[in-house]
Amino acid sequence: EYGYGMMLAYNQRRKKLADLVRSAMESGIDPDLKEVMQKWLDGVNIAEASQTYGEQMEQLLADMDRTALLESIYEMADMFVKKSVWAFGGDGWAYDIGYGGLDHVIASGEDINILVMDTEVYSNTGGQSSKATPTGSVAKFAASGKKVGKKDLGRMAMTYGYVYVASVSMGANKQQLMKAFIEAEKYPGPSLIISYAPCINQGLRAGMGKSQEEEKRAVDSGYWPLYRYNPLLKAEGKNPFVLESKAPDGSIQDFLSNENRFAVLEKTFPEESVKLRKQIEEEINQRYELLRQLADPTSVCKTEATEKAE
Repeated sequence: EYGYGMMLAYNQRRKKLADLVRSAMESGIDPDLKEVMQKWLDGVNIAEASQTYGEQMEQLLADMDRTALLESIYEMADMFVKKSVWAFGGDGWAYDIGYGGLDHVIASGEDINILVMDTEVYSNTGGQSSKATPTGSVAKFAASGKKVGKKDLGRMAMTYGYVYVASVSMGANKQQLMKAFIEAEKYPGPSLIISYAPCINQGLRAGMGKSQEEEKRAVDSGYWPLYRYNPLLKAEGKNPFVLESKAPDGSIQDFLSNENRFAVLEKTFPEESVKLRKQIEEEINQRYELLRQLADPTSVCKTEATEKAE
């Protein structure tokens, strides 16, 4: 929550600045400065507007004899432009040991952006299993394969209704990733981007130099979905959830075989491997169907109507 604390302190300083600007506008200042100050106040929480009018305000203040009040405002010029606040963390923190803190931050409703780099294991402490570790994966404390599914952090965050959420994978779709970052930055509330991030503990047989290709394979096989959930779309009468990956293409077993965290189970616990890998495929197909229904709720109604007619 360190980044969250910094953001709260930053917001308090800007609120103080806004109060000073309002006081200055009531004190009989230069009309041009007053006009710019009003425009700055109107766009104080919009990056582009605060930059445009903040720069104009700073220039006007620099070129005039300043009262003590105007001097106080001028000394806070580093606060004129709205800053984009981001917190970065791994899945061990976001899904598991630090989840309480992450949940507290997104539940605050504050304008903060969070990027989770999901390696699906406690990478920096030796590769222990965590709540981000998927079914069937071998990790420390899960030597015979993890028996339960992965926590769905994205869907959990969406239940708040006011949190921007995106699931991205750079190697699969760079345009979708950039859309998510731009939308998250502009969203006036908490944003959560979960990014698929292969690491050395996954044991990519093609090597870590092929991690971008692995990110694409993960999406094509259905292992990792791509979506964006933007609450602002509700006001436009649109579905806030957009699914941007296609149905699993049937390559999931090949995908699993190309990562040692799954493949090693075939040698050590072959029967368990068959069982768990079947379970993985069922889980990703079920998840895709659920996400597809979120993206197109009318398809569920049509299916139910057809079933009743039959």
